[in-house]
Amino acid sequence: MGIELPRHIGFIMDGNGRWATSRGLSRSEGHKAGADAFRRICEYGCDIGIKSMTFYAFSTENWKRPAQEVSAIMNIFRDYLHEAQERKEENAQKGMHMHYMGEREGMPEDILDLFDTAENESVNQTKTTVNIAVNYGGRAEILHSVKRLAHSVAAGELDPDSITEDMITSGLYTAGQPEPDIIVRPSGEQRLSNFMIWQAAYSEFWYTDKLWPDFTTEDFDKVIEDYSKRHRRFGGV
Repeated sequence: MGIELPRHIGFIMDGNGRWATSRGLSRSEGHKAGADAFRRICEYGCDIGIKSMTFYAFSTENWKRPAQEVSAIMNIFRDYLHEAQERKEENAQKGMHMHYMGEREGMPEDILDLFDTAENESVNQTKTTVNIAVNYGGRAEILHSVKRLAHSVAAGELDPDSITEDMITSGLYTAGQPEPDIIVRPSGEQRLSNFMIWQAAYSEFWYTDKLWPDFTTEDFDKVIEDYSKRHRRFGGV
């Protein structure tokens, strides 16, 4: 593309339900359309060489939705992961490493097993890491990291005064990856919604009124073009 690419892009996949409702469809149909957009954007990001992409697919708060809708979303995860298994050779050629990002407690065991299989089988594919944030919350992620340090302090292995920001970062689900350079939120909303709140300290943001199922590769190009024009000062001048 001739311009500097972001190393890590976060996508808040918002607007599936509204997309369906505006078309007289069930919310489940909206989530299926959102899954199609995820595939489209994920593959394009791999093709153009994005190092890391994080897709906010299901938050810890989303369990509050109607049981039928939650069940439909879980089935979409199952379908995608089975499809990924069938396409693992193609994904290997793309250099795609899949990474589950979220709390495991409360998730169906079969879905976790499918995620584990996909992650383990792609561990040596290092061109693009695809983080799928499921049963995820940014505050819970920080708590998970801090608890790990607290156990080390309690065991006498760590002096609490020696704890650094890097130690907390190393306990996050994105450990070893660059922090998100830019976070994309469609659907007209302009908030972070508990998404990578530690990692996003200096992230750029890009908003659009488009609903996620309508997000295209052309929109992706606009994100990258806009990002390339921004001057990131990280608190400097």
